[in-house]
Formats: sequence, C-alpha cells, structure tokens
Amino acid sequence: MENIEKYLNQIPMWASKKNSLSDIRAYMEALGNPDEAMKIIHVAGTNGKGSVCAFLTSVLTEAGYKVGTFVSPHLEQTRERYLMNGDLVREDTYKKAFEKVCKLSETMTGRGYQPPTYFEFLFYMSMVINTQCKPDYVILETGLGGRLDATNVIERPALVILTSISMDHMEYLGNTIEEIAWEKAGIIKPGAPVVYDDTDSRVSQVIKARAEELHSPSYPVGTENYTFMERGGEVTRIAVRSSDGGQLVVDVPSIADYQMLNVTVAIKALGVLKKTGKFWVTPGDISAGICDSYWPGRMEEVLPGVYLDGAHNAGGIEALAKTMVRLKQETGKQIHLLFSAVADKEYQKMIKQLCGKVTLKSVTIAHMSTERGLDVQVLAQEFQKSLQCRMDTFPTVREAFEHLLDVKDDDDLAFCAGSLYLIGELKQILRDRKEKREEA
Repeated sequence: MENIEKYLNQIPMWASKKNSLSDIRAYMEALGNPDEAMKIIHVAGTNGKGSVCAFLTSVLTEAGYKVGTFVSPHLEQTRERYLMNGDLVREDTYKKAFEKVCKLSETMTGRGYQPPTYFEFLFYMSMVINTQCKPDYVILETGLGGRLDATNVIERPALVILTSISMDHMEYLGNTIEEIAWEKAGIIKPGAPVVYDDTDSRVSQVIKARAEELHSPSYPVGTENYTFMERGGEVTRIAVRSSDGGQLVVDVPSIADYQMLNVTVAIKALGVLKKTGKFWVTPGDISAGICDSYWPGRMEEVLPGVYLDGAHNAGGIEALAKTMVRLKQETGKQIHLLFSAVADKEYQKMIKQLCGKVTLKSVTIAHMSTERGLDVQVLAQEFQKSLQCRMDTFPTVREAFEHLLDVKDDDDLAFCAGSLYLIGELKQILRDRKEKREEA
C-alpha cells in the first residue's frame, strides 16, 4: 500500500497538464464506458459536498442499497476517497483498481494521449472499483470545480446536487461568485433533476438559469426548509419540511449550524430521487441513516471539548465562526483556536472573520508539513492586527496541538481549523496518541 501511495504522490511531477473532457472520455471508452451502467448522483459545490455525500451514503445504506462513494480530498491516506456502504474499500479491491489504471495509462499514452493527472487517475480508479463492486448507486463528488472537472465526463447522472457555493480557487474558477457558480453549475445535464443550496440569491439565479436552459427540473433548498428543535450533547434535532407539507424529525450528529442545511439538502435529494422511478427510502431509513452518519474532520469532537473542522476558505470559516459564537453564547465557555493555512487561500479574510466574530482566549498557530503551508509569522502578524489575546507559534502541528491541550482548561472549548492538511496531520497525531495508550 505504501508503494501505491508513493506512486500516486509522484504523479503531479510528470502529469501536470489537465486533459480535456474528450480525452477523458477516450480513457473511459478504453475502460468500457463503465459510467453508462451506473446510477450516479453527481455532487459539486464549495463547501458541504463531502457532508452531503456522507448523509446520502448512510441513508441509502440503511435502506438496503449498495452504495459506492467517491470523495475528495482525503485526510490521511488516498484509500479514504473510495467507500462502499460508507466503509473504505477492501485493500485488494483498491490495489486491483490501481494496477488496472496503471495499465490503462500505459495503453493510452502509447496511443499518443497525455498521461492522467493525479485527480484523473483517482477518478478512473473509482470507476474501476465501482465496476468491480457493482453498487446500486454511485455518489460522485467533483474535485476542484464542475464544468471542466474530470468527473464531468459523466453524461447521464440520475441526480445533480449543488451545495453551498462561495469564493474559493478564484485562479481557476473566476473572480466573482456568479462566475464560480457558473463553473459549478457546469455539471448540470439535460433533463437531470437538480437539488441546490438556495441561500445566496446570486448563486441561485445562475443555477436556476442553467437548469432552465437544459430543461432540468430544479429544487431549491433554504433555511426555511427546516426548523431547529433542540440540542443535546453532540446531537442537534431539527424538523425538515417535505414537499407535501409534512415534517420529518431527524437527529443530526453534529453541533455545527452549517450541517443542518446540508442534511436538508440530502433529504430533499432523496425525495427527488423517489420521484424519478423505482426507488424507496422510508422516513425511518432517513432518520436512522442521518443519525448514524459520520464524516471525519467536520466539527468532529476528537477529545472532550476539542473539535476538528475542515473549514479552509472564507465561506467555510464564516460558517464555523457562527457555530463558535453560538456555542460561546449558550455555554459561556472560553474558546481557543489552533490555526494554519496554505498560501493560496484567502487566509487574511479567514482570520478577519474569526477575529471579528469570535472572542478568543488564545490562538495557537502551527506550521504544517506540506510545502504549501504558510509561515507561522505571516499568520501571526495577521492575527495581531485584530487580537489582544495570547498567541503562540510552533514549527510543527504536533507541538502546536500539545500546547493547545496544555492551555485549554477542562471546561474550555478548542477548535482546530484553516486547512484540511492541518486536519489530516491532527488525525495522525491522535491516532499515534491512541496507539501509545493502548500499548501502555
């Protein structure tokens, strides 16, 4: 498995040029056009994609369907991107898919095609895995954007979902929210139903116009589609309104406010699927599936009062900040922050959002092992523009995390955010801590 990981990580060095969708289709034809036999739920957006995929996977599995899920990015190992009924695919299945795509790459480059990029290679592996495992439904998350994403070679999805869209990857997707929404909406296909996050009117106008152009029925989902009921421990109970005027009460295993809309989007998607043909999921399946769902690194409590959140752009940080403010108001507890970011993100805007909305007791800044990680002094200078609280910098995530645990009192809350690379490193640190305890 280590050899596979090493090979995959070296791909960007010799395959940096993105292939056209027609070239990707040629690769798919060489695989036998596997997507044509699959019922695919195609998911794009800036934030919330992975969570919606996790909710759908859990509910469909609860209902007795076999579900293949392809998500990105991974936190610790590449195999995390390939799930079957919510679990990592078997190692032998993963290995066979890798070997087949290696041979595919050799064949196609021999015919004069460019070698697959990192994400294209992983996408082909997902197609091979799902061909082997034969799931009833395939949940397919896009990579960077939508219109030019490798996954957009899919021509007849059973359903399209567009989650929250905000400013991110502007160098590739555009400099306005409308331009980015247009790129994301590029996965809409003629006649395929579209369920979308309706909380930004600028985004909604773009999605609705594209759906109408392609004669695709569209289903907006906003905050008016659910009602908060109560919160207990790490569970939030909401009532989700159905299209027939009824309500479904679900217990969401999260304290994050932003997850409530993601759950509602997933439930709406299930309702739309039910309209499209032979598909059956009961209210009990939905309630149980949502309650049992799990998506690592998204407001995940890993130690008492310590949360990992994958917010890594302005939209994600804004959503996180709202939850942090609400928790402080409800509990009166002090809040600590562990933060890091990569250089190509809007880290200034993320820091301003956190400092402008959340009263922090301390800030711990870590340097990540990735080459893209920002220097801690750059981040510290940005925080110092707005904060008067204690601030500490560390050359490694491990040292920063140990410090966070030292400065945090038992009754305080601590949040780790800013980059998925940070969350990945923290997951490995937590795994190491657990193994040491078990050995002791």
